[in-house]
Amino acid sequence: MTNEADPQPEDFAQLLARLKSEYGIGDSEVARRIDVSVSTVNTWVHRKRQPRREALEKLAHSFPKFSRSEIFAAADRETPGPLSADDKQEILELLADLTAEQQELQKIQIRAIAERNRSALS
Repeated sequence: MTNEADPQPEDFAQLLARLKSEYGIGDSEVARRIDVSVSTVNTWVHRKRQPRREALEKLAHSFPKFSRSEIFAAADRETPGPLSADDKQEILELLADLTAEQQELQKIQIRAIAERNRSALS
């Protein structure tokens, strides 16, 4: 009896192919809808680069048949959590109560975490 390996998760190029098929569009229309160049989309199609977070967000917004989680997962990225206006305000108020040095340390920590989340862009 042979063991079947678990199927590989869909990568971003595969997701783009499925998205284009589902919507009946090409690279140029994807590029137009998310405000990037066709050559940028082409680098994703040919697995030369992974998209930035902003492009992933725009794809999710522009192509609602594909969930935000699905798009981020295909790009091998964790889906960023939602940040409401109230949450933003609370974070700013918390930072305002810190000393200048503590604020700088918090910015360094947040940047490090964000960079770790972006590290899958290779």
